[in-house]
Amino acid sequence: MGDVGGLRERKKRQTYRELSDTAIGLFMEKGYEQVTVADIAAAVGVSKPTLFRYFASKEDLVLHRLADHEGESGRLVEQRPAGVSPLGVLGRAFVDGLARRDPVTGLNDDAEVLAFHRLLYGTPALVARLHTHLEQDEAALADALGGEMGGEAGSGLRARLAAAQIVAVHRVLAQENWRRITAGSTADALYPEAVAAAESAFAQLGVGLPQLA
Repeated sequence: MGDVGGLRERKKRQTYRELSDTAIGLFMEKGYEQVTVADIAAAVGVSKPTLFRYFASKEDLVLHRLADHEGESGRLVEQRPAGVSPLGVLGRAFVDGLARRDPVTGLNDDAEVLAFHRLLYGTPALVARLHTHLEQDEAALADALGGEMGGEAGSGLRARLAAAQIVAVHRVLAQENWRRITAGSTADALYPEAVAAAESAFAQLGVGLPQLA
């Protein structure tokens, strides 16, 4: 039964990926508004009801590409090694992402990644759905930070404010990297400055959030 369950789960993940990749390809080719859910289902060879069993909305077909990063900051804080601060683990993770040219850091000049960013940030419906995604990440991070903020009155609000600042720093750093790459820089050329900017940003967070540093 274990092998059967594992095979079923792999096929499910494959279907998620196939539906998402097909949708993104069609959106890039024809435009987000010009492609319907029925078009995507037909391209993959499934029915609309089947597609909606995997994705609740058209926007989720695109945001699935970010699924691996959902709740990531909160998990990093909760699973960090002893002796490492929340800001320490989050700052190191961002810098490591820059070295890997992780698209979520904005430091990636691959043509397909840039096309995906143009689709994501150039489509109002997707920007709105991305905002919801960021709010969910922020809430998960606030939960993880709650224990670091003490148990006194107001600690929940302080954890939420801290999480909002950290998520905003991630977003601004990534958008600045993406902006400079679209203006003509390469990821390799920009890398040293991107690292310096990230380290400076997290140092500033540490000044304002000393209990997390």
